[in-house]
Amino acid sequence: MKNKNSLTLASVATAGLILAGCAASNTPATTTTAAATPAPAATPTEEPVVKGVGLDVTTIDKSVQPCEDFFQYASGNWLKNNPIPASEVSWGSFNELYNKNLAVQRQILEEAAANRSAAKGTNAQKVGDFYASAMDSMAIEKAGITPLKSELARIDAIKDLKGLQAELAHQQQIGTGSVFSMGVGQDEKNSTQYAVQIYQGGLRLPNRDYYLKTDPRTKAVQAAYLTYITNVFKLMGETPAAAAKNAATIMRLETRLAKASKSPVDLRDPNANYNKMTVTELQKQYPNLGLPTVLAKTNLGAAKEVIVGQPAFLKEANVALKAEPLADWKTYLRWHLVSSVASALPKAYVDESFKYSQVLTGAKQMQPRWKRMLRSTDAALGEAFGQVYVDKAFTPEAKAKALELVNNIKASMAEHIQQNTWMSAATKTEALKKLNAFTVKIGYPDKWKDYSALTISRDSYLQNVLDARQWAAKDEEKKLGKAIDRGEWGMTPPTVNAYYNPPMNEIVFPAGILQPPFYDPKADDAVNYGAIGAVIGHEITHGFDDQGRQYDAEGNLRDWWTKEDADNFTKRADIVGQQFDAFTPFDSVHVNGKLTMGENLADLGGLNIAYTALQKAMAGKPKTKIDGFTPEQRFFLSYAQVWRTNARPEAVRQQILTDPHSPAQYRTNGPLQNMPQFYEAFGCKEDAKMVRAQAQRAQIW
Repeated sequence: MKNKNSLTLASVATAGLILAGCAASNTPATTTTAAATPAPAATPTEEPVVKGVGLDVTTIDKSVQPCEDFFQYASGNWLKNNPIPASEVSWGSFNELYNKNLAVQRQILEEAAANRSAAKGTNAQKVGDFYASAMDSMAIEKAGITPLKSELARIDAIKDLKGLQAELAHQQQIGTGSVFSMGVGQDEKNSTQYAVQIYQGGLRLPNRDYYLKTDPRTKAVQAAYLTYITNVFKLMGETPAAAAKNAATIMRLETRLAKASKSPVDLRDPNANYNKMTVTELQKQYPNLGLPTVLAKTNLGAAKEVIVGQPAFLKEANVALKAEPLADWKTYLRWHLVSSVASALPKAYVDESFKYSQVLTGAKQMQPRWKRMLRSTDAALGEAFGQVYVDKAFTPEAKAKALELVNNIKASMAEHIQQNTWMSAATKTEALKKLNAFTVKIGYPDKWKDYSALTISRDSYLQNVLDARQWAAKDEEKKLGKAIDRGEWGMTPPTVNAYYNPPMNEIVFPAGILQPPFYDPKADDAVNYGAIGAVIGHEITHGFDDQGRQYDAEGNLRDWWTKEDADNFTKRADIVGQQFDAFTPFDSVHVNGKLTMGENLADLGGLNIAYTALQKAMAGKPKTKIDGFTPEQRFFLSYAQVWRTNARPEAVRQQILTDPHSPAQYRTNGPLQNMPQFYEAFGCKEDAKMVRAQAQRAQIW
């Protein structure tokens, strides 16, 4: 359950890739010039132009009026001059910084791989050998799927339901995502304890809708998926007829699981997805899952209770495990095993995976091997080489300055809560208690992960991947019964992202995002508050969005609101939901206001409190125009330039179906349309497109 409210977390990419930026349509928006007052492009000639740092004014498209389409105004020239690279599905500020960070990480990994004298068992040895094995494509081709033979033999040896149950336990430990998802995390109603949690799973397409929808776009993805499965089984030695039959079997089983799965919107209700049961009760209700066996074989036999996310899903999985032929489940397991490690297999397997992802995301070209293998190393050993990354790319001064910004924006949020007109004193007291209890993590962990129990060699990349997965599973399993590790991080230091974790009540900002264009120590306050300040405000606001507000100061899922205050919040949040429902990037595709509710509320709240913090930071200082813009204008321009993004239509469609974040142009224009501060900064008139009627403006925090 970690990172459920991360800043970006976009799933608009090839398998295994989490893009560090949210997608936007690369179709230019229609613009008009009526009813808007242009922002000044430059100061009068008699005034000297003060040049600024951190804001790129050359990206501004002056043919667009800021009060008509601020996304295009702020970044139009950049959008025109930065087409999406062939190997990407979207391209924006996140990608630019991500690539800059990759260059530093690549140097670290290549130096580690070249060092064959590192002492055995050290992080240097493990990082170097993992990356070296990943880059050794000749060895991978030569090995074929031989490293999987023991795993395939385990599946082949299944003789009955009991054997299937035991194998499902093993599949959890090697991370194949078969049938359901299980792990150890904080008990959301008792945040001082860890608990075993079981959730719906078992699907390879992005979510249930991809199995159930019948529109032409979805049908094309389903066809590509069937082709992918068929071709992989042919690579494994099956005849074309047998491979096609296997593909049909897998689609049938996964569709059955999909029909019982909750939708992405329904998964956003934390109370509905919290169903604690005793192990005895679980066994009684779902005997065919063999959960006592699964728990015992995953080192969780001591658990007396389990939190079930979706009981209706487990009910259907329980029926299906016995009703469907055992041979079909073995075919399913083989597919989930092989597809989960496709990136570690010979080129033919990687190519088939990419062909499928092209239909899903619109990618034109596979990313270079070093990028793909760097991400794999980061997933397996991120904190091992993250320490070196931090030494190279993140100074103690940057950490101190970021903490100062966080404290300023937290103080601004406290002010907003206190001055709130729709909330009672009792609820305000609880809200301030929660805000004051926030844990702030900046840059990197105080205590690094211990990888001593993980053995890595140069012999087999595929084996390294499987061993790293099993190490991670066991590392998680060991938490059960222990005190909560409040120093743990859910992202590695180079990550260009941030997150709020409700049960931990913490906001986390990796070193990767604390760099230009998000944070620039040389830039003026307006630029930094508009960029990283809005990011910080976004994560703080997640503690008070439609999901986060349901957790108290200790991180427990507990209702601390009066009924009247909760109703007032919901009414105001619904205005944002309706606003985003109306956004349509192209044809009949529209943003899902309920799915994106939390992120949209965090963007709006984050901007508002960052703006207040900027005003306090500037109090008593002269409001000098820089690059011809006032501080307030630079604040909004800086925010907009963070979200400048071009994206492929396929990626936008996938994002809207699966991602809790809205496309980038709406993350820019959406919150600003609710902010009188923006109207004032750019002289917007009441009938401008960026101005919502007063009765329709959302104001929450």
